Amino acid sequence: MSQYSLDVLRQRYVVEKRPLEASVEQILRADSRAGARAILAAIDKRRFENRSEGQRLRKMLRFETSLWESGRHAVAGVDEAGMSPLAGPVSAGAVILKPGTRIVGIDDSKKLDAAAREELAKEIKEKAESWCVAFVEVEEIDAINIYWAGIQAMQRAVRGLGLTPQHLLIDAKRLKDIDIPQQAIIKGDAKSASIAAASILAKVERDAVMRTLDVRHPGYGFADHKGYPVPAHYEALTRLGACAAHRRSFGPVRKALGLPPLPPWPSASERAAG
Repeated sequence: MSQYSLDVLRQRYVVEKRPLEASVEQILRADSRAGARAILAAIDKRRFENRSEGQRLRKMLRFETSLWESGRHAVAGVDEAGMSPLAGPVSAGAVILKPGTRIVGIDDSKKLDAAAREELAKEIKEKAESWCVAFVEVEEIDAINIYWAGIQAMQRAVRGLGLTPQHLLIDAKRLKDIDIPQQAIIKGDAKSASIAAASILAKVERDAVMRTLDVRHPGYGFADHKGYPVPAHYEALTRLGACAAHRRSFGPVRKALGLPPLPPWPSASERAAG
């Protein structure tokens, strides 16, 4: 096998990631050159990663698979984004994946970088049976507090789906105003593919809103930190004061405005009673 043919094989099976035919693999394994060993090492690594990713995806689909096998095909994952920022809306996503759908790389949106989220969001929208992202704006957050705003956003996302779900998988919460069987899963965005899909869409769509708010309210850095309480945001609040996009029910914003702090959010028992 010539050096040229090794270059061709590297391009075909390592760069382009084509499936390796058994006959070609046999030839490579009989070749003692470092280049042949490097090609095989890259292919073996990819095979291992593919097996590992397949196992991870099966694990992330275990809730959905159980429901699909019981005849409930319209299973919606639900999650929110933007609960802790000092500015901008809270968003929520609801996603119904078609039974058997696998999206490589899907995970809790917080574990993904912006580019990966954007690419996955496109694939989720293409492969989902139905999806919706809903928002609760700053004025409503300040009126009902952020906990209930998150609940409201999730309820709106579920109601905005193109078909009625038969079951809901929700990240850590229950939606008592939604008369659909549901399951609250702690850290669900890392355990359920449907919830992870919802978290990705909610995050991507909210980030787009924050980029728009950055143009509308320059100087705060909304396009960079998306309203989260980071040092650059605190500095801008001190320097510029609060703008219309800021949540006036949040302590740092109230401090910047010279307003007294508000009572704490409802307790866990009050939330359960709600």
